[in-house]
Amino acid sequence: MTKLIAEIGWNHMGDMVLAKDMITAAKESGADFAKFQTFDIKRLKSGPWDTDGRVEIYKKAQLSLDNHFDLKNYCDEIGIGFMSSVFSIGDADLLKQVVTDYVKIPSMESRNTKLINYCLKHFNHLLISTGTSTWNEIKNSVQDIDYHRYSLLHCVSSYPCNFDVVNLPRIDDLKVLSKSVGYSDHTQGIEASIISLGYGVEYIEKHFTIDNDLPGRDNKFAILPDELKTLSKYIKISNEVMTNKGYDFQECELDSRKIYSGRWDG
Repeated sequence: MTKLIAEIGWNHMGDMVLAKDMITAAKESGADFAKFQTFDIKRLKSGPWDTDGRVEIYKKAQLSLDNHFDLKNYCDEIGIGFMSSVFSIGDADLLKQVVTDYVKIPSMESRNTKLINYCLKHFNHLLISTGTSTWNEIKNSVQDIDYHRYSLLHCVSSYPCNFDVVNLPRIDDLKVLSKSVGYSDHTQGIEASIISLGYGVEYIEKHFTIDNDLPGRDNKFAILPDELKTLSKYIKISNEVMTNKGYDFQECELDSRKIYSGRWDG
């Protein structure tokens, strides 16, 4: 069964009312999870973000422990799963106080074995995006992990991602390293996600917003509720048509078998 993750991330820009509006829209549009990002600006190293305005955005968008509890409780209230990405052990330490079922390891930390091992101690299941990593690096990250404990999500970490580099066949390759695979889709629209259903993905993650004109880069290319709803519809159909019904004919074919077989001479 494919699960749909609405990646709200930091599209809320620190506005908890807006964040809850996004959660509500995700739930109403068929998402199984509303996902956020857990980080603390105090742990951010120096980089180009220091001078291009991103630090101020990060400061505004970071979620406190109370914010996490507030959003988690709201997700519980309306019946949608709560999930978040962590970027450091400090982030994971905060998140484990709020939720312990799922945690997301983003692509840029898919080689961070210290973080992965810490999360294995405190969370039931890890979703690990594999963008920016080589095959051997991915293999090294999961080689000592019980395969029931993680899922590998194919991802191309380009924002937005062009169709000609999506590389969906890599999903089949990941099945060598993981019994559970998914797709974190950074293309614009939902077409690539729909096509990925043919690869038997267990998770699809899409950046989600309720208004593309909201501030922040991610809001610009995130999908809207109507697109999420359409994707949810395709997932439900896929969950039905991909269900294995065995090798023999089915009961719904019985009349055709009895009545129409052999009705022509010769």
